[in-house]
Amino acid sequence: MNEAAPDSIYDSAFVRELVKQMRALDTYGVQDKSTPEQLIEPFLLTREARKGIPVVGDISPATLSRLSAFYNAVAMMIEAECSLIARPFLNVNHEGFGTVLILVGKLVVVDKTLRDMHRFGFPDINTLKTESDKLLNVALGRIGKFPEVAGL
Repeated sequence: MNEAAPDSIYDSAFVRELVKQMRALDTYGVQDKSTPEQLIEPFLLTREARKGIPVVGDISPATLSRLSAFYNAVAMMIEAECSLIARPFLNVNHEGFGTVLILVGKLVVVDKTLRDMHRFGFPDINTLKTESDKLLNVALGRIGKFPEVAGL
């Protein structure tokens, strides 16, 4: 956990949504008492921690859950901004390669190739927020350019 991260980042709409997504994945309530910082911590990987994760073998279910939570949170932020339903589609093979699409109506607003997802994570909370903002900006730009397709 990054102790130097400003509290305002944990209060941002995206991080709050990511915390909601992580809580939704916890069907047995194991992490009910966890703080937002504790729920976000698995998304934060130092360079050394990243190097320690082997890329040989199947991708872990916990990593797949985090990957799903991240893109679900991005989709929810798109919905909040444009009031249209955003649907994330995630396809990752056992080797950690795949694609994520987020559709709004018939419009593909996010199309990202995924590589090396065994090591999915961000160096710090600021980078996590920046990456989500980039995806959101691209998606909203596409919706603004093709609103008739997004509304289908």
